[in-house]
Amino acid sequence: MGDREPGPSVIWLVRHGESIGNVADAHAQKAGAGRLELDVRDPDVPLSDTGRSQAEALGKWLAGLPEDERPTAALSSPFKRALTTAQLATGALDVRVRTDERLRERDFGAFDGMTGAGIREQFPDEAGRRDLLGKFYYRPPGGESWADVALRIRSLLATEGLRNDCQRLLVVAHQAVIMVFRYVLEELTEQELLAVDKEEQVANASLTRYERDDAGDFRLVTFNEVEHLVTEAEDVTKEPDAAPRT
Repeated sequence: MGDREPGPSVIWLVRHGESIGNVADAHAQKAGAGRLELDVRDPDVPLSDTGRSQAEALGKWLAGLPEDERPTAALSSPFKRALTTAQLATGALDVRVRTDERLRERDFGAFDGMTGAGIREQFPDEAGRRDLLGKFYYRPPGGESWADVALRIRSLLATEGLRNDCQRLLVVAHQAVIMVFRYVLEELTEQELLAVDKEEQVANASLTRYERDDAGDFRLVTFNEVEHLVTEAEDVTKEPDAAPRT
């Protein structure tokens, strides 16, 4: 074996705080509507007031860590809800937030802004194809599958591993992206990943932490941790991103 490949010593994965898209999705699901009531494109969806408070609570918790445990670098999806979360969470830290489009939300293509009910009604053949292929490999018309997102994450880890060697890297992204990070970092199978996804939804502003061992492998320390929100009496929200659920 050669020398250890360069890479962060710690990776924090953070899902963005609650967005107005999450709220609109919850309302649409409850009403059985086919489409979310949103008047902005997905990259521009902002945080809700609750989401901003969640991000601030995360920032307070990170700032309270011992100096040798705090993040030393930060990387965010360029989507507004993620970038705002990253900025609020690192406000008290001497850390510059960089953006990388490889951390963006999964592209839902023609189904952007639709609910599962709307897709089944308007695109029954696609709903059937999704059921056949499964969540990991199904690609909406003009969109991405989870497998496509995995290619993005592998690329990001290769380049950012060099740039952030031995850093404690904070990554702010989206629910599906965080789940695919687990798939890549832990070398999970499709079935193992979907079992985790079925068991637990990634909460808004939650923390998932990996530490690198002596062999250079990333080991999961905590998944979907929300104690920092509970401590500050903030709502713990687990609405999925504004996305179709077929």
